Amino acid sequence: MNAIVAVDRNWAIGNKGSLLVSIPNDMKMFRQTTTGKVVVLGRKTLETFPQKQPLKNRTNIILSRDRGFTAGDAVVVHSIEELLEELKKYPSEDIYIIGGDSIYKQMLPYVDTVHVTYIDHAYEADAYFPNLDKTGEWEITADSEEQTYFDIAYEFRQYKRKATN
Repeated sequence: MNAIVAVDRNWAIGNKGSLLVSIPNDMKMFRQTTTGKVVVLGRKTLETFPQKQPLKNRTNIILSRDRGFTAGDAVVVHSIEELLEELKKYPSEDIYIIGGDSIYKQMLPYVDTVHVTYIDHAYEADAYFPNLDKTGEWEITADSEEQTYFDIAYEFRQYKRKATN
């Protein structure tokens, strides 16, 4: 299972219900990586999308405690246990956890690959992703050259969970 996230140098991912910054190349990479796949997200993340609608050309699975919640053709589940049961229907390599912070934290134990857009800037933030560089459980297995968008430096990294013996 995968997670995909854009973080700043403090591993922040959002502030007041919005992304910290929108980098067109990051959005393009996200689209290319997740199109045709399964994306797992929370209701609050869905509400940040255009018209609060599920992402097109993907299977959207939304975790919400609200038993009456619906969103277009998305699959809605109400607990981590129900989510894990639903995810058994799909190949693990096709599943991408896309946020927000509580979904990332709850699902990270089940993830073996994390696609990180690392933005070399510190933003004001109130939502964070666990710092994979500090846990000792993860290693960078791929990274891009540093890129820039106006004055923002960023790179794409891939983290894999270290094998446990």
